[in-house]
Amino acid sequence: MNKKTILSALIISSVSVGAHAANADVDWFVGGGVGYQADNIKGEYTGGDDDATFQLRGGAIINENHRVMGTYAYMDELSQNTFLASYDYIHPVSEKFSVFAGASIGAADSEINNQSSTEFVWGGQAGMMYRINSNWSAELAYRYLDQDYQSHGVKINDTQQVYMSVDYRF
Repeated sequence: MNKKTILSALIISSVSVGAHAANADVDWFVGGGVGYQADNIKGEYTGGDDDATFQLRGGAIINENHRVMGTYAYMDELSQNTFLASYDYIHPVSEKFSVFAGASIGAADSEINNQSSTEFVWGGQAGMMYRINSNWSAELAYRYLDQDYQSHGVKINDTQQVYMSVDYRF
């Protein structure tokens, strides 16, 4: 499946979810997270390819089953700044626990061998959420991102993250 097909499907999904949001129960949220990130780097690079990742995010949960979110993530090892737009389908398992899966698209700016490049990224995520109370929730998730970084004999094939985050709904 090519990237344009995936991007088109995400845009259509976002527009259709947005059209239903006018009559929907919408909970806005902000949050932050921390985790572990590993990049699959090929070529002439001698530095590290894994490190902690720090994330800031915000978005909306629509009718308790649809989440649209913007995320900024930073990884120090590659001076990597990632900006993502995501959609997740949330499935409640119990009153407090839910599982989710979804897709993300965006851009990552990485610096390798003192060369910086901003490239398209896309992928998916899955995880579980715990509703602490009516305002707070915690999440444990895995995200896979395909990357198009290829510069000066170095290529980043993909990024994998395991992260934990806390969100506040208002």
